[in-house]
Amino acid sequence: MNGGQIIAKVLQDHGVKFLFTLCGGHISPIFVSAKELGIRVIDTRHEANAVFAADAVSRLTSVPGVATVTAGPGITNTITAIKNAYLAQSPLVLLGGAAATILKGRGSLQDINQMSLMRPNVKWAVTISKVKDIIPTLEKAFAIAQEGVPGPVFVECPIDILYGEELVREWYGIKSKDVPPKNIQEYAIQWYVNWHANRLFEGKNSAEFGRVRSFTYPNHSSSEVDEVVAKLKKAKKPVMVVGSGAAMQPNKINELAQAVKKLGIPVYLSGMGRGLLGKDNELQMRHKRKEAIKESDLVVLAGVPNDFRLDYGNHIGHRPFISINRSKEDLFKNKKPTIAIHADPQDFLVDLSQKFQGNYPDWLSALKSRDLQRESNIDQQAEDNSNGMNPIALFRKLDPKLSDNTILVADGGDFVATSAYTLKARSPLSWLDPGVFGTLGVGAGFALGAKLVYPEKDVWIIYGDGSAGYSLMEYDTFVRHNLPVISLIGNDACWSQIARDQIEILGSDCALGLAHSNYEMIAQAFGAEGARVENLTEFEKVAEEALEKSRKGIPYVINAIIGKTEFRKGSISM
Repeated sequence: MNGGQIIAKVLQDHGVKFLFTLCGGHISPIFVSAKELGIRVIDTRHEANAVFAADAVSRLTSVPGVATVTAGPGITNTITAIKNAYLAQSPLVLLGGAAATILKGRGSLQDINQMSLMRPNVKWAVTISKVKDIIPTLEKAFAIAQEGVPGPVFVECPIDILYGEELVREWYGIKSKDVPPKNIQEYAIQWYVNWHANRLFEGKNSAEFGRVRSFTYPNHSSSEVDEVVAKLKKAKKPVMVVGSGAAMQPNKINELAQAVKKLGIPVYLSGMGRGLLGKDNELQMRHKRKEAIKESDLVVLAGVPNDFRLDYGNHIGHRPFISINRSKEDLFKNKKPTIAIHADPQDFLVDLSQKFQGNYPDWLSALKSRDLQRESNIDQQAEDNSNGMNPIALFRKLDPKLSDNTILVADGGDFVATSAYTLKARSPLSWLDPGVFGTLGVGAGFALGAKLVYPEKDVWIIYGDGSAGYSLMEYDTFVRHNLPVISLIGNDACWSQIARDQIEILGSDCALGLAHSNYEMIAQAFGAEGARVENLTEFEKVAEEALEKSRKGIPYVINAIIGKTEFRKGSISM
């Protein structure tokens, strides 16, 4: 077996079903061998999207997603996506090509110091220097990606560990023993090259397949559960916030949902927590979280740090709060909890629900009343159609058309943030956004991974017209691999989230303008379908057509020409 075949077999042993890539000679044996073993190989049009797709698979399954990219620019193109996965605490494995071990630092094609680039952006970075090290290195990589606080790992795979020994020796220029060296210099070179090849391939058949290393993460104690129970029993107006850190075990996500329902505490859902309780649940609040926290007498943060989203802890102020987090850094970020539980939030809440069931009818009623008031206010703002199709009204029209079998991918600024107020995630793990890094460009990659994991579901990308520019080329990928994704582009010919504040503060629209471009034609160019819509009546018809076409296997782009609103004025994050 060559190194590529060994890698493919290890991926298979770890339950990997999809391998994302953009081809390159440095890594060809990996994806060719993976396909031969029945792993579905998806080739993208940009390396970042291969990693974003692997990230989505990681978030939706209990198996780390895997991407493989070529050396040099292939690696550098993944940096943003890898850092996004790191900050989002997504476990994935990136296999990177590299120059031959014998040519490192000698000016080989695409040879750069990749390790110095990757180390700060991953949990673990390692170079494989011998074929016999492939299996144990990958086994360790999968374990590290998942243990403790999950995250990406990088495994550098030099080209000469991937191809067959005979071919590599030929590349090295190793001469037959029947051809004696002409001089002492040639003898020394041949000796070194032969020694290096022997070292590279020694023991290549000694490692064993089929071993999957176990991994651990911090666990809570029963006394910690009891301590929290005692605190909750005294609370009259508790509030819970559940975020992505509570969704690190996708295979057990329904257990978390049931636990949250049993606890009976009013809850705000964020990140991968969106959709946890379904479309409508009396415990879930959608609006005025800051006000609810400030009126509460106890706050429970489950997988949520006190970062900018909670105003660095200022929303909580001096009131008592409980924090549960796998990450010790996030547990104590900006504010020391009254009770700090260094453990998996999902496991903790499940156990907590076995010992505590709360009931807060008056508190729930007060929060729900404020929620309804905010919904009424949003409805009023949706009626403003003075300058084109109102994005709030558009989402109000779209939401009833979404089936319970829908995954929403958020990729953008103002338009996407508006959708977060107006579209309801349908089920657990049905909302994908970049996370704390706020990265533009995740859309196509996330949708790619989501549609592969859940081919029976409707997958929508909610794009801003700015963010769409990062990955619309992947409609070629969607068509070639029969992945019928729908994209809704909010096209106001502007970088609106930046424009609203920049123009007011700096008095300039420099670098903010786009055009009402015909983005739907990009889909059509690749064999998909799409339409441009400029009023709500057209939009409703086209949304229904998009669903019909996608369910017949045709990807679709809706280019929605929208007007500008003041809905999110003053929402800039610092």
